[in-house]
Amino acid sequence: MDFNFSDEQNMLIDTLRTMGERENFKELAKKVDETGEFPWELLPKYADLGLLGMSLSEENGGGGQPVINTVLAIEELAKFSPMIAAPIFESNVGPVRVVDMFGTEEQKKAIIPKVAKGEYSVSVCMTEPEAGSDLTSLTTKAMSDGDHYILNGTKTFITGGGHASHYMVYCRVDDTPGYKGIGGLLVEKDTPGFSFGKQEVFMGLRGMPSCDLIFEDVKVPKENLIVKAGEFKNLMSTFDVERCGNAAMCLGTAGGALDAAKAYAQERSAFGRPICEFQAVQFMIVDMAMKLDAARLLVYRAATSAGRGFPSIYESAMAKCYANEMAVDVTGSAMQVFGGYGYSAEFPVERMARDARAWGVAGGTVQMLRITMASLLFGRRFDQRKGK
Repeated sequence: MDFNFSDEQNMLIDTLRTMGERENFKELAKKVDETGEFPWELLPKYADLGLLGMSLSEENGGGGQPVINTVLAIEELAKFSPMIAAPIFESNVGPVRVVDMFGTEEQKKAIIPKVAKGEYSVSVCMTEPEAGSDLTSLTTKAMSDGDHYILNGTKTFITGGGHASHYMVYCRVDDTPGYKGIGGLLVEKDTPGFSFGKQEVFMGLRGMPSCDLIFEDVKVPKENLIVKAGEFKNLMSTFDVERCGNAAMCLGTAGGALDAAKAYAQERSAFGRPICEFQAVQFMIVDMAMKLDAARLLVYRAATSAGRGFPSIYESAMAKCYANEMAVDVTGSAMQVFGGYGYSAEFPVERMARDARAWGVAGGTVQMLRITMASLLFGRRFDQRKGK
């Protein structure tokens, strides 16, 4: 097992770190949190650097890099804020990957080059008011009607809702019950009958667009079907890559909190000495570093094993689960190092602690991931439905 980065990966990290300092991403992160306005101005800059779609297939218009490079980029930028890293996440490990892996040649040519230029973005649409962890209970349905589907239903908590150009809608495309009737249909933003609910206001991740999607007799060409009924496993395979991105957001958020706590512990004095000279503070800092490094190893293992494809379900679930809980622990400890100032919005760790809470419910809760891992460890499926 090689724990060293390549020259290319070191250059990527240095470039993003320098960019963040040069363009004062710390101040931008504060502004985004205060205003709730997503930093759209970053997209052209990221596109020029080749970061958008960097790990999508080169032959389809992406950068052809391995997933681990995207994870490193997300981690480095999320040290400032997950909002600053979000365009890298969405354009590499988001639902556009479904198009890259399972779309037709026409679909790939129409979508991926424009995602890489920052002109298009694709949102994943899974959760419904009565179907979250129990995704196979979703009711949004696409009825066949000649050369089109007629789509009806409601999706909720959709990241990018109202702003993304395209939406990968998980829906029922035939009458087969359970997961076998679910497919993935790509819907364009301005399609008649497709509307958006109010933007959500969350505890953290302020600036991230999120709202309900409402489909009322939306006419979608059949050529927009990316994943057919019976291929639900393909949809979920790409979600394992997205989980690596989710975990990378946690690495970045926790890494930013650790850096801030270390700096503060050397600046802040008590009893006539910098507080970093007290063992109570040293122990907290070291525990934070140990947890972050342990999470890093799990996330890097899952991303490295993915190569340019998919990670193992077990490794991605374990990496996300541990990183989600680690980020909450580390940002909480960072607040404690800051003392009263850690509870103040004037200092970044307050925002980081709020942001950290999001990842353990997004992309599969830590409880559901544990059930997935238990199934793999025991070699049998544990159906959560009553009577099964």
